Amino acid sequence: MKLNTARTTVPGLWDVIREHEGQQFLTKKGLPFTYTIKGGELFTNRRERSITRSTFEKAYEKLIQDWVGEEAPRRIVGPKTLNCYGAPYVWAVFMGIGLIEEPQYIQEKLDIKD
Repeated sequence: MKLNTARTTVPGLWDVIREHEGQQFLTKKGLPFTYTIKGGELFTNRRERSITRSTFEKAYEKLIQDWVGEEAPRRIVGPKTLNCYGAPYVWAVFMGIGLIEEPQYIQEKLDIKD
């Protein structure tokens, strides 16, 4: 896994996520989903509950602290280790918008395009 912090900053994160509204994403388990945004909440078509803007921002801050710098512990390696509400969807969105780079075997097999 590689964290691409050049893509956006924490304050700009929500704008980038909004740009991809309606795009199809895949969770690590290969479950497809899309999302809509209403105010500061993201709703996937697979869940009734929302994931808030602050959840995404806090998760991104956690990733930055865990991955940036020479002495970073690099313990966050997947949705489970992200340890936040809606982690599979947060992780999938981060991958889909280019913040997290890792092999996407499932997405390559399905040939999903932006």
